[in-house]
Amino acid sequence: MTYAKKEVFTTDLQEIAAFAKVLAHPARLAILDYIAGQNQCISGDITSEIPLSRTTVSQHLQELKNAGLIHGTVSGTRVFYCLETEKIQALKTRMHDFMEKLAESQTQCTI
Repeated sequence: MTYAKKEVFTTDLQEIAAFAKVLAHPARLAILDYIAGQNQCISGDITSEIPLSRTTVSQHLQELKNAGLIHGTVSGTRVFYCLETEKIQALKTRMHDFMEKLAESQTQCTI
């Protein structure tokens, strides 16, 4: 039987990897950090705060939305971006649990 490479990994590992991939770009981290620092939903041109073109920022915002880390609400000609705090908290817990498992490993490598 032939398996797709992803099928040999648990759903949990696949989801952690997907979030890690989304978070692996510094521009996306900067966008999340900026939104979090505002303590509210933000609107307007994020490119005034993130030194990238409007198109590039829009692409990163779309990746963050696709991952469920932010949502955008259209109001007239403006889009208000907000963090999805429940999703972020769930991600934090999963990543923490995974990293704790690694950190608590007692495996000793001797060469």
